[in-house]
Amino acid sequence: MTASADRGGPGFDTAALDAFLRGAVDGVSGPMRLEQIGGGQSNPTFFVSYDDRALVLRKQPPGELLPSAHAIDREYRVISALARTDVPVPPALLYCDDRTILGTPFYLMEKVEGRVFHDCTLPGLAPEERGAMYASLAETLAALHNVDVAAVGLGDYGRPGNYFSRQIARWGRQWDLSRSRDDAHIDRLRNWLPEHIPADETVGLVHGDYRIGNAMFHPTEPRVVALLDWELSTLGHPLADLAHTAIAWLSRPEEYGGLAGLDLAALGLPDLDRFAALYGAQARHGLTLQPFHLAFALFRWAVIFEGIAARARAGNASADNAAETGRLAAAFAKRAAELTL
Repeated sequence: MTASADRGGPGFDTAALDAFLRGAVDGVSGPMRLEQIGGGQSNPTFFVSYDDRALVLRKQPPGELLPSAHAIDREYRVISALARTDVPVPPALLYCDDRTILGTPFYLMEKVEGRVFHDCTLPGLAPEERGAMYASLAETLAALHNVDVAAVGLGDYGRPGNYFSRQIARWGRQWDLSRSRDDAHIDRLRNWLPEHIPADETVGLVHGDYRIGNAMFHPTEPRVVALLDWELSTLGHPLADLAHTAIAWLSRPEEYGGLAGLDLAALGLPDLDRFAALYGAQARHGLTLQPFHLAFALFRWAVIFEGIAARARAGNASADNAAETGRLAAAFAKRAAELTL
């Protein structure tokens, strides 16, 4: 039995997990091998392998958590429901809320083979393949927003209507809980955003953190085979997802790996207008991005980074560089405020 050596172990009793899985999962044989997956800032995630099974486990982090954060029960529910649609998700196996096993709730899914890129430039690939992968990313997002939530049993997955007003208030509260400093840009956004919400009340299933690093691509083909990390998913406005994805084009490489300032044509990558057009060609709602959507996305991202910094201060962050990453909150808040001028 092994664990991720660079993180000092998984932080729970691996023998208890092994015993539980042998009783809950059919066909498990041989020793359990455990490896923590790096790159994430949210719920700790592990490869769990046996001689004949390849699984993935996601659990809540330890310690005191912000209200509604790390809702892995919802994550398990949504990927289970989407298994009946064209949206690619890992097959869900089980959810466990018995804290005596790992200390926090967790769920298990089948491991999907593929490639995950945490660099938006997709290094090491040919320009044509990069372009095709971004097209697949756009089309997959449209497929998600085209899901009939009632038909897949997710009609009560969130509150329909007033999405942006509720989200602005929610992330404002999260800022108040996480903040360690004053930020005039955040103050401006909390006043400006509620006054500029578009009139339409389109509702769909939203991922909540849709970006290149949460998409798994086929091992050899330029297409998405699984969307990952559903903890922020809910019923909401589809352009909130598209705007969140657009942050890649609004931030620089040194700001969490953005694309701003790069030669996109030479890399084979679409610009933001082209990506949005690829999405819009498949999405049924017929709406287009506005400065409001982009400002909201950057505001929300700034608050999320402030939350990462707060967890780092409390010693509960799941990534070693969380404190450094949290400093990006100020940069994204400033960029969001600039869109309101």
